[in-house]
Amino acid sequence: MRYAGHAEFSPEIIARAEGSFVYTEGGRRILDFTSGQMSAILGHSHPDIVATVRRQVGELDHLYSGMLSAPVIDLARRLAGTLPAPLEKALLLTTGAEANEAAIRMAKLVTGGHEIVSFARSWHGMTQAAAGATYSAGRKGYGPAAPGNFALPVPNAYRPDFATATGELDWRRQLEFGFELIDAQSTGSPAACLVEPILSSGGVIEPPPGYFAALQEKCHERGMLLILDEAQTGLCRTGSWYAFERDGIVPDILVLSKTLGAGLPLAAVLTSDDLEQRAHERGYLFFTTHVADPLVAAVGNTVLDVLQRDRLDQRAAELGAYLRQGLEHLHDKHEVVGDIRGRGLLAGLELVLDRDTKQGSDELGALVTRRCLDLGLHMNIVQLPGMGGTFRIAPPLTATEEELQLGLDILDRAIGESVATM
Repeated sequence: MRYAGHAEFSPEIIARAEGSFVYTEGGRRILDFTSGQMSAILGHSHPDIVATVRRQVGELDHLYSGMLSAPVIDLARRLAGTLPAPLEKALLLTTGAEANEAAIRMAKLVTGGHEIVSFARSWHGMTQAAAGATYSAGRKGYGPAAPGNFALPVPNAYRPDFATATGELDWRRQLEFGFELIDAQSTGSPAACLVEPILSSGGVIEPPPGYFAALQEKCHERGMLLILDEAQTGLCRTGSWYAFERDGIVPDILVLSKTLGAGLPLAAVLTSDDLEQRAHERGYLFFTTHVADPLVAAVGNTVLDVLQRDRLDQRAAELGAYLRQGLEHLHDKHEVVGDIRGRGLLAGLELVLDRDTKQGSDELGALVTRRCLDLGLHMNIVQLPGMGGTFRIAPPLTATEEELQLGLDILDRAIGESVATM
C-alpha cells in the first residue's frame, strides 16, 4: 500500500545498510544523505547500537506499561542532565507524532485551553492532534481537523512576506501580524504553540536569532506553553546538543524523537517538575502499549554514550562547516541553486529556475533527485506550493569528510546534467 502522497517508492529493494551507505539487493552502494528518515544520526548498524540490541533483547525487551526498568530510569535521568533547568521530567514513548500528542494533551490539561498554534509549513505527525498542527501536507480530503488549530506565518528569510526597506525579512512585524490574526480568531482558550526550531519538511527554514525569544514572550503573555519539537534538530545534529540553545530560551515542553533512537522507535517528552505535577494532579493520562519500553531505552542510553564519548556535537559543527562550504561552491557554480541554509548537519539547498524571481520547478527537482540516485546518492526533496524544490541534507554525525565530498560531487554532477536536459 502506498502511503506517502504522490511520492513513489525507491525503485530498488534495500538489502542492508552500514555506516553512511545502504546496499541494494543487486549489490549497488548508495550514499544515504538523509540518515534514513532523518533519524540514524550514528549511521546505519553502528556497532555500539548493534551490541546493545543483541544484549538487551536477551535480557529485557518489553514490560507492562506500569512497570519501570533500569534502562528507562537511567535514560530519563541522563536526558535531564543534558538539558537546562527546569526540564527534568521525562516520558518515554515511541514516535515523534505520539510524543507530540502527549505534549499537546499535557498542555491542554494544564492550561485548560485547547487552541494550538504552529507554523504554516510545519510537520508534527499524522495522528490526530499532531496532524491538526501540521500544515506542510496531508490536510485535504480527510474532513475537518480538530477545532482551535491556527497557523503562524513562517519567517523565511529567502522568501520574505514582510520586508524591511532594504528587502530583508521583517520578522518582528510578521510575528505581530501573525498573532493579531490568531487573537482575532481565538475563542480565548489558548493552550500551546508547537514549533520546530528549524522547519525541516517546510524546506529547512531557520527562524532568525531573536525570533524564538519573542515567540515565547507572545505565548506567555497569552497563557500558552511553548512546545519545541526537536525530532530532527535535537541531540547534536545542529552542532549543539539542542537547537534552542542558540536562542537563550528554555521551552515549557521539549519533544525528542527520531535522533534519540538513532533509527529505532524512541521518543521523549520532557518538562518541568511544576508542569508535570500540575498535569498529574489533574489526572494526566497517556498510557500506551510501548511507553517506557526497556529495549529502546537501552538504545537511547547507548546513543547518549556515543554522542558524549565521541563529542559528536563538536563533530557535527565541524562537518557542518565543511558541508556548508561545499554547498556554497555549488551555489557559486550553478545558477539554479538559489539558496543554501540550515545549521550543522541539517542543511537545505533550494533550486530555482531564476534567482531574481526565485521561481521554482518541480521538474528540475525531480530530475536532480532521480539523477542523484542513478549516480549512487539518496536525496530527499521538499516541494511545496510557492517554493522551489529544497533538498534536505542530513548525513549521519559519524560521516567522514570523504563521504560528504562524495555526496557533494554527485550532487554537482546531477545538477549540471539535469539542467542540460531541460
